[in-house]
Amino acid sequence: YQRRVHGAFPNTVLRLGSSHIDMDSSTTPLVDGEPPASANCGKRAREETAPSGAGAGKVKRQNYRQRAHCNPLSDGDFDYPLSPDHMDWSLHFPNQPSGSPAPPVEFADVGCGYGGLLVALSPLFPDVSMVGMEIRSKVSSYVHDRIAEGRAQTPPAFRNISVIRTNAMKYMTNYFRKHQLSKIFFLYPDPHFKRANHKRRIISPTLLSEYAFVLRPGALAYTVTDVLDLHQWMVKHFSEHPLFERVPDSELEGDICVPHVRTATEEAFKASKRQKVANPTQFLAVFRRLACSRFLPIPIPLLAAGASAGASDLASTNTTAAVAPVSSHASML
Repeated sequence: YQRRVHGAFPNTVLRLGSSHIDMDSSTTPLVDGEPPASANCGKRAREETAPSGAGAGKVKRQNYRQRAHCNPLSDGDFDYPLSPDHMDWSLHFPNQPSGSPAPPVEFADVGCGYGGLLVALSPLFPDVSMVGMEIRSKVSSYVHDRIAEGRAQTPPAFRNISVIRTNAMKYMTNYFRKHQLSKIFFLYPDPHFKRANHKRRIISPTLLSEYAFVLRPGALAYTVTDVLDLHQWMVKHFSEHPLFERVPDSELEGDICVPHVRTATEEAFKASKRQKVANPTQFLAVFRRLACSRFLPIPIPLLAAGASAGASDLASTNTTAAVAPVSSHASML
């Protein structure tokens, strides 16, 4: 098959295994899907084998470039713990002061990209462990090497941040316990413009229930985008969920995270370049995790009793619609 393609299309690019090979008249046959030493590898193949780690010199972003769009619903090759009890965070946060274990992770940047927010928040919250969750392999490798380089150059720096290559839409609850997080960030998520791809968006009713599970009461969820349609989508679903309420803009003025949420990421820089202005149009919304569902007008113990007079009177007044959400959300409170 390779010989036939080579003879008919001498300059085509074949994908065999994980390598992209530019086939020309001097290319020798492939063995077991791997390029021979004399093969002329294309640009994408060079990027996939880009050096990383301490031996590669200064960490440069251009060596880790990867396409921005990724299908989170596809089956990826991820290593993830069976449960939060199986997660060893000491591998991510070594060299703590006095040899003490790292504090539990409290901040999660979902889709952290190139780690701009983590780097910006690290000195502001030196006693808070925070982790970025990124689905793209080369991008997460860049963040990993960037953190390792920072720790080597200035040991106290970056000891409270780390990154995990994972699919947060599938494995969020495999990493975090109930009520573990105090902040979660969704900065410039993929808009997935096509209606058929809306199911790939990082915000949905089902996913919000998972985020509510790992967020403690009073925790904050930050969202920002430069796409109005996506902003309206996120606001709609957060506002309709019984365990979230929007934080008024007046309360965000003293939040030290907000300026970095707006400017620290690479996507914010790209938005500024696209709009050709220093301060691009951004749509920011912050939501607070509630301690009790907004759809529960009566205490949960009264609902659990069921046979009490109060519950019987409530049922007789046709309040089934108000009681129905209890079973689906009570376990997250």
